[in-house]
Amino acid sequence: MGRCACGGVRFAVSAPFESARYCHCHNCQRRTGTSSSANARLRGEAFEVLEGAELLRSWQPEGGQAKWYCAGCGGHLFSRPQGAEHLFVRLGVLEGDPGIRPSYRQWISSAASWEDIPNDGLPRFPGPGDA
Repeated sequence: MGRCACGGVRFAVSAPFESARYCHCHNCQRRTGTSSSANARLRGEAFEVLEGAELLRSWQPEGGQAKWYCAGCGGHLFSRPQGAEHLFVRLGVLEGDPGIRPSYRQWISSAASWEDIPNDGLPRFPGPGDA
């Protein structure tokens, strides 16, 4: 289960996440106001919006995938590449333990200059690490 900050959008996840990562791209930095975004990959059929579908809006950055958020509170929930069978759920919107931890860092070529990437032993990729 997961939800946005105001609770207007609620969703269910019916399968285990396939992978998880930290993204340090400029789009994630600007979208979150932080140095990176933690998200987990999931097959699309395992994601279901339970409440608030009418509140969902998306923004499609040039060269990026659609970012879905709640129009009520602005809380970012997931992203989905156009035509893809999977999506990426923001770990921070999940209730409880997602059962997975980020296993790599991508787009470190865009990492924020004002915050060091932690020395956590995770593999680092200059661009997309999950093609």
